[in-house]
Amino acid sequence: MNNYGKRAENASLESIGLKNLGNCYWNLTPSELVEETIINGQGVLTDTGALAIETGEFTGRSPEDRFIVCDAKTENAVWWGKVNKKFETEKYVALYNRMKAYINGRDLYVRDAYACADETYRLNIRVVTETPWANMFAYNMFLRPSDEEIANFTPEWHIVCVPDFMADPAIDGTRQHNFAILNFTDKMIIIGGTGYTGEVKKGIFSVLNFVLPHEKNVLSMHCSANVGKDGDTAVFFGLSGTGKTTLSSDENRHLIGDDEHGWSANGVFNFEGGCYAKTIDLSAEKEPQIYNAIKFGAILENIGFVNGTTTPDYSDASITQNTRVSYPIHFIDNIMVPSKGGIPKNIFFLTADASGILPPISKLTAGQAMYHFISGYTAKVAGTEAGVTEPQTVFSACFGAPFLPLHPATYAEMLGKKMAENSVNVWLINTGWSGGEYGIGNRISLKYTRAMITSALEGKLANVGYTTHEIFGLAMPNECENVPSEILNPRNTWANKEAYDEKASILANKFNANFEQFKSNASAEILAAAPKAKVTA
Repeated sequence: MNNYGKRAENASLESIGLKNLGNCYWNLTPSELVEETIINGQGVLTDTGALAIETGEFTGRSPEDRFIVCDAKTENAVWWGKVNKKFETEKYVALYNRMKAYINGRDLYVRDAYACADETYRLNIRVVTETPWANMFAYNMFLRPSDEEIANFTPEWHIVCVPDFMADPAIDGTRQHNFAILNFTDKMIIIGGTGYTGEVKKGIFSVLNFVLPHEKNVLSMHCSANVGKDGDTAVFFGLSGTGKTTLSSDENRHLIGDDEHGWSANGVFNFEGGCYAKTIDLSAEKEPQIYNAIKFGAILENIGFVNGTTTPDYSDASITQNTRVSYPIHFIDNIMVPSKGGIPKNIFFLTADASGILPPISKLTAGQAMYHFISGYTAKVAGTEAGVTEPQTVFSACFGAPFLPLHPATYAEMLGKKMAENSVNVWLINTGWSGGEYGIGNRISLKYTRAMITSALEGKLANVGYTTHEIFGLAMPNECENVPSEILNPRNTWANKEAYDEKASILANKFNANFEQFKSNASAEILAAAPKAKVTA
């Protein structure tokens, strides 16, 4: 086995208290990690060449079990509450000591990687994992140093991921046996009791969401981004399941990244080196770039198979709706190298509206843009998080509240300033339901959504007529190339117009109730963008 980066004495791990270890395999290649996974009986090769693994008990993130150590660095800076739960320093130390005791004598896999394609903001990361496939996930998802860079690598942050170590809530102060804890002073993330790889990825995203706005004056964003042939950059905000990965993967545009970015004075840059896409009901016709990226080097998570074969069955949700694939970004043909773009010309807010009320596309004023960014409305899609089995109405500030250590106003103010300085077009895209709410209507066709976004990017919606939504005040185009005009106004798609009006008022009241927590910090322009319900709650 080629352990080209192996330190025989593992002295560099002693800096984080890891001693008396078994074999430590440093910076193995994907081929070696696939081999290790199969030998360990932890995965199989599919007939696509991709490695298929199961993440065990957890097939999605567990937000209730994510904590931040509260100390002098974070106590007055972090937005404490339901999203960011405090963890005492003493409890962290005790839990990590128990974790280290578990690790003693065990084999580990170590990966040196970094985040942020803009070298000005590069964050060096060392990932220590119990399983080879989790280490391969880190290879896929983070940026990959050259051999020369690895030889001189100094980590700033460490991740220690040990799925088989279970916390004891009575002793450790966790909610249950699984946990993900961020320590900004020690620059450590410890993860235990869960094999879901998204905890690794979103841990570093949370770190950057603190460091970049708080210390570097860079807006961190839960978004995808791409660049057109004329060099125009587009950004797509949205929670998991709303279409960030799918809609930014466009054969006519170059992909910057599919999930996490920064916006500096110079433009947009990717935090990551890979893509993490949902695969439920995936097909070559609907999402060719993602489909074709599932080959050797990709990792499929929690998928089913066609009976008696190693052929993935992407319609199989028997393990979870949240089936996933991770792969290095260069598995997509038309990518930006490096993963950077200019100042955005168009911003898209993606929402999967389960109530079937919002238009499939609408153009936002500056006030509306800030209102909808702060609101971050969507439906939480089945399987994205533990315990979610069907879409639930949710407001997630800045389209990424679960990953925001700072108050949402921090990110909103930064975005508002950048939009004003650069005259950006902002669009609200509903990738959810039309013709009725979830269970009655139908999901809006991906083909139509792509056509609407293409028209917006190409400026074809600049000279069409618009109708104003009676309750939400949104400007809805009356026509759009390659899209049936009757679906552009969602009220037209409902058989019972009175039922639509009633449901629209209910949704408007939910918007207004949610925004109460932000009203004191909102300008008159933002407050004026609130929907006007016909019936108050």
